Amino acid sequence: MLAPLSAATLGVDPNRLDDLSAEAFLEWAEHRFGEGLVMTTSFGIQSAVTLHLATRVRPDLPVIWIDTGYLPSETYRYADRLTERLGLNLKVYQAEFSPTAMEARFGRLWETGFVEDLDLYDWVRKVEPLRRALEELRPTGWITGLRADQTDHRRTLGRVTHDGARHKLMPILNWSARDIHQYMQRHDLPQHPLWERGYTTVGDWHSSRALVSGEADERATRFGGLKQECGIHS
Repeated sequence: MLAPLSAATLGVDPNRLDDLSAEAFLEWAEHRFGEGLVMTTSFGIQSAVTLHLATRVRPDLPVIWIDTGYLPSETYRYADRLTERLGLNLKVYQAEFSPTAMEARFGRLWETGFVEDLDLYDWVRKVEPLRRALEELRPTGWITGLRADQTDHRRTLGRVTHDGARHKLMPILNWSARDIHQYMQRHDLPQHPLWERGYTTVGDWHSSRALVSGEADERATRFGGLKQECGIHS
């Protein structure tokens, strides 16, 4: 359950956090959480932005990557490129059993057309490994690159939420796709290879597709349009 925020909890008036630039917000986060700060990344279409912002504030920031074992080959190459470019302190977590073992037990869960099977897939390959990462690293501040315009759920979020002692921090929550593009150009950050093929968001190879001409809802290109969130952020 996400608890309400207070000045005592954050060390600053929560209303003032909304007025900070992404850079100033992350500087506040570094000051507030110090060694308790981590971030997560998917090495998706916009991931370079938050990685660049956060590592400029803390170059050795632990970066959690949940590798599902089903990512497109382009994502693995992009991860290698950004890791080298930004000198990332990468912490890779995976499911406790392989894709082959999962398919032997449950089948190809993404092919059934049932949301319940997608939820099981997401739990096994994404949510459980993330929970393990957070239990092992025990952060008090967790930076993520969520944007409010991505899903219905994310539109309801504040820039900081917390569950017990852990705070989720969203420096670019109110950025637009244009803001992302301009930042990447300004800092000469490499685009994900699938961007040029029409992908505006990308996850696993079997549950992501390019945006079709005239299509407005970017998240309809994920999970066969059956759901918006994979469970990590909901």
